[in-house]
This record gives sequence, C-alpha cells and structure tokens, in this order.
Amino acid sequence: MSDTKKIAVILSGCGVFDGAEIHESVLTMLAIAKQGAEYTLFAPDINQHHVVNHITGDEMNEERNVMIEAARIARGAIKPLSEFNVTDFDALMMPGGFGAAKNLSSFAFEGADSSVESETMRAIKETHSAKKPIGALCIAPAVIAKALGNIEVTIGQDKGTADAIEKMGATHKQTNHGEVVIDQTNKIATTPCYMLDANILQIAEGAENVVKATIEMI
Repeated sequence: MSDTKKIAVILSGCGVFDGAEIHESVLTMLAIAKQGAEYTLFAPDINQHHVVNHITGDEMNEERNVMIEAARIARGAIKPLSEFNVTDFDALMMPGGFGAAKNLSSFAFEGADSSVESETMRAIKETHSAKKPIGALCIAPAVIAKALGNIEVTIGQDKGTADAIEKMGATHKQTNHGEVVIDQTNKIATTPCYMLDANILQIAEGAENVVKATIEMI
C-alpha cells in the first residue's frame, strides 16, 4: 500500500465562471483514481474574487469562500491550502476554471502583470523545488507560468492568453483536444481542456492524459 502515489489537487471554488471548472475537477479526480493513485483536495481559505450567476453570467451581490465552495465538489473532504505539506505528496494537480485566474491568481484581470495567491504560490514553488511533477488543465497553466517563469506549457490556441504566458517568461506550445505538453526538465504537464471548444468526452481524455503524464514523471 505504501507504493500508492499521492496527488494533491488544488481547487479554486465551484463553477466555471468564478471557481473550479467542475467537469475538469471531477474528471481529474477520476483519472487519478483510475491510475491507482490517491488524491487529497485543497483550496485556499479566502473569499472568492466575486460570485457569478452561472445562468445569466451576471455578477451577484454576495460573498463566498473559495474553500467552502470547493467543498461542494469534494463532498466535504477538503483541506485549507495552508495545510499543504510537499513531503506528503508525489505530485500536484490544478484543474482550470476562471477560479484559477480570479481566486488562485489575478491573471483574468492583469494578465502578464498578475500575481499568484500566496498559498497557491507556496504550493507550486515547493513542489517544483522538490522536483515533484505538476499537472495543470485549461487556464491553470497560466498560473504555473506566472509562479515559475521559464517553463513550457499549453493553454490550447488562444493567442491573447498565449502571448501573456510568453510575456511571463514561459514558452507556449499550441495544442488540440487531449494533447499534453510535457516539460521534462521542470516536470510539468499541461493540457487545454475547456480553453478549446470542447465536449465532456474531450475533457475526460485531456484529464486522463495529463494525469497519466504527471504520474509517469513521479
């Protein structure tokens, strides 16, 4: 049993427009389990940037906590990201959703000039320093690029996002559905998912491929 790989997954809320993308999050968890590994879910214990009505796209006049919202996906089994200890895990995974660009960072608003939320930054930096792999889906590779700089990632084909990633010192590679860019030197695997116009089957394929690539680098 001690050989079971342990993966830390960082969620950024619950819902594509203001939190973690739910399909990407669940399919990442499923992919980890299918690989015979275990996951532990984390989220920063902070307020969301804002709350969005997912039917209308309008901002709502209320406040929500990132970790409490992410706990919906986690069925309650979630820890504050401040409790993340890199020595307990073999790899780190980050699903996408606007929460990655609004709550885990300010990338949605400031692009290349953005900052990364402090506990998220610590988790990424400590995992990278420990030479343990990091997997990221959708827009989350932009957060990794901001945190680490000179790495190779993909967010698919969106020129504006790719340009911002290059501005942050990273290299962007264009990809299609299910494709994974693997930076072997830095042990980073990324895939575009909903950064492309995708269906749930394509998201499942992307999640499986990026999880497999990440676990293979352990």
